[in-house]
Amino acid sequence: MSDSGPLPARVVVGVSGSLGSLTALCHAAREARHRGAWLWPVLAWEPPGGELAARRSPASALMTNEWQRLARERLLTALDEVFGDAGPGVPMSALVVRGTPGRALVETADRASDLLVVGAGRRGLLHRAFAPSVVRHCLAHACCPVLAVPPSPLESAWTAVHRRNAWRLRLDVRHVLREKEPLGPDA
Repeated sequence: MSDSGPLPARVVVGVSGSLGSLTALCHAAREARHRGAWLWPVLAWEPPGGELAARRSPASALMTNEWQRLARERLLTALDEVFGDAGPGVPMSALVVRGTPGRALVETADRASDLLVVGAGRRGLLHRAFAPSVVRHCLAHACCPVLAVPPSPLESAWTAVHRRNAWRLRLDVRHVLREKEPLGPDA
């Protein structure tokens, strides 16, 4: 039996395509360059409705390849948006994993020498109540250090603009509806 030597250091990063995950990907690439490590971007995907719904539906077996292909495209798009043609500047192994994001990331970053990087997006009370936190899962279950990257300033600016535009849209729709209402018997 031959000894292949120590395993190369890895920086595992969760990628979903969101602004927060793209920011985390930038930080992970910087950490990988600094440590002389491999960069492992991971996109986790689940069938629509979750695994239980997929097991119950006969069509899900037919759709699995399509969902996998879409996940791969989303990961490649995110990598292209962040690195372009230049690449990350370190060796990279991109993975598409079927499963919940927290579990997939913890199972991928399974060495004590790994660094797990996740985006810690802003979460309101309603979102926190109904959606599990990937960051909390990783912090609780990872066997390696976890770096939680705060949201990009661009993300908060985008959210503010999006909310402001949504509010204006609501106001505009109400205004249009009022104009279409009959004015009454005097009109």
